[in-house]
Amino acid sequence: MAEKNHRSETAEELNTVMQIRREKLQKLVEMGVNPYPAHFERKHMARHIRDNFEKFEKKEVTLAGRLMSIRRMGKATFGDLEDSSGRIQLYFNTKNYSENDDAVFQLTDIGDLVGVKGEVAKTRTGEVTVSVSEFTMLSKTLRPIPIVKEKGEGEGKVTFDAFADKETRYRQRYVDLIVNRDVRETFEKRSRIIQSMRDYLCDKGFLEVETPILQPLYGGAAARPFTTHHNTLDMTLYMRIANELYLKRLIVGGYDAVFEFAKDFRNEGMDRFHNPEFTMMELYVAYQDYHYMMDLTEQMFSKIAMDLFGSYQIDYQGQKIDMKPPWPRLPLLESIEKETGENLFGRNLDELRAIAKKLHVETDETWGEGKIIDEIFSEKVEPMLIQPVFITDHPLSLSPLAKKHREKSGLVERFEPFIAGKEMGNAFTELNDPIDQRERFQTQVELKNRGDDEAQPLDEDFLRALEFGMPPTTGLGVGIDRLVMLFTDQPSIRDVLFFPQMRPEQYK
Repeated sequence: MAEKNHRSETAEELNTVMQIRREKLQKLVEMGVNPYPAHFERKHMARHIRDNFEKFEKKEVTLAGRLMSIRRMGKATFGDLEDSSGRIQLYFNTKNYSENDDAVFQLTDIGDLVGVKGEVAKTRTGEVTVSVSEFTMLSKTLRPIPIVKEKGEGEGKVTFDAFADKETRYRQRYVDLIVNRDVRETFEKRSRIIQSMRDYLCDKGFLEVETPILQPLYGGAAARPFTTHHNTLDMTLYMRIANELYLKRLIVGGYDAVFEFAKDFRNEGMDRFHNPEFTMMELYVAYQDYHYMMDLTEQMFSKIAMDLFGSYQIDYQGQKIDMKPPWPRLPLLESIEKETGENLFGRNLDELRAIAKKLHVETDETWGEGKIIDEIFSEKVEPMLIQPVFITDHPLSLSPLAKKHREKSGLVERFEPFIAGKEMGNAFTELNDPIDQRERFQTQVELKNRGDDEAQPLDEDFLRALEFGMPPTTGLGVGIDRLVMLFTDQPSIRDVLFFPQMRPEQYK
């Protein structure tokens, strides 16, 4: 195994180390020690002891966690135990515990999970330390963990021999979490972000729901699906690309406000902003429109900033971003004209292709007017949108599920929030006219027949639901993974997914 920025070990060296650990394991068994007991009663956490030293001084505590360092100095040994709250120093002296405990400790390696009892004190250097009186092996590790060394504190802290190779970290996330505390903090923030959104919506009276992942017909987005087969029913099923059409069925059924955190799946390209499996939060509100939803979005996003940082100011990849509402609202075509000088309103297909060529934007022959406009926007405008902004009023052909604009022909009432040059969501005043919706679906079928494999199929059951009547409705979808990237200052979606999709490795 070899990692960049980490000491390389040949397979032979690693096998030798692993063999030595197995020999230690065997010795523990021969001593009558169970190296994998079923239970240990942990009573205290490392951080709580450190933060409340005066309360715990000269008191006995019981801790459990992973030994992250061992510094042997004759009869006295120091080590660092890490639990989910942080680290605390341990002090081992053979005169303080039994011969049996000492024998077990002598067979202990860095990375082993252990339980300890002992008295809390401070060293001469002021380090909060537990003087160990009882020692228990909880899990003997058979593989060595990378040893990450740190020197200094705060901004002056320097890390040596970091477990830094990206591919290895993504494949072996369990090791990444063991040795890189900041990675654990990223995922803890992810949980807090989701909880902040859930609290906001529940406080506003939304109902959290669940909808099917396996669907007989995919829809609700422009994407290629994953396909599977149900043996008992002998039918093709699709993993959902969006949960929109099912949530709208619930609005038809009489709920006024619903939301869902959903795993979605799209069989398409992978890059630092896209993974084939990802998390979306979608919500729908009856009797409201996209103006209401813009207000809700900026309030919810700014609440996340306050919940995480106590401020509207956040940092993302060296950029200072102000999340404080209200955010600007800029029509899509105006944003393109502002950046390129080209007015695309009312242009036909040939004119749009000519303008795209002039702007050095590549297009495909299968694309319609809306797709070309979207591509020009993506290349020429999107990277410029650093501070939060709502891009509104999109082309009709790009939005088969959105209501036509009340004032602007050829456009729909739709917006996307952009922050740090990336789209963070998608929202409409929802189309609730079943006849109009059928025509839009028919247009999508025509695009699919022309070769657009991301066009949506016609969903007869959804049309039937609309024929029973859906009230005026607005909806929002937010990509949770991308939102977490923003609030945790991570450059890649793989840094905010515990187990991102990767090609299989040849496991040895």
